[in-house]
Amino acid sequence: MAELKFEIQKNLGEISESAKGWKKELNLISWNGREAKYDLRDWDPEHQKMGKGVTLTAEELKKLRDLLNSMTL
Repeated sequence: MAELKFEIQKNLGEISESAKGWKKELNLISWNGREAKYDLRDWDPEHQKMGKGVTLTAEELKKLRDLLNSMTL
């Protein structure tokens, strides 16, 4: 399996933290040297291991924001 390279360019915030110290974060990440995208996933405290997540372009993130803003929570 090919090595996955990533660079967290900006941490935009944390959403939650598990009992084991993993944090669900929204970051701006460059994957394999590509243009950075918005990324929401769980990270271990050292940012070496990650859980499954979702990566969004700026346009997709705007649409998600609009959907969330239209919801009654």
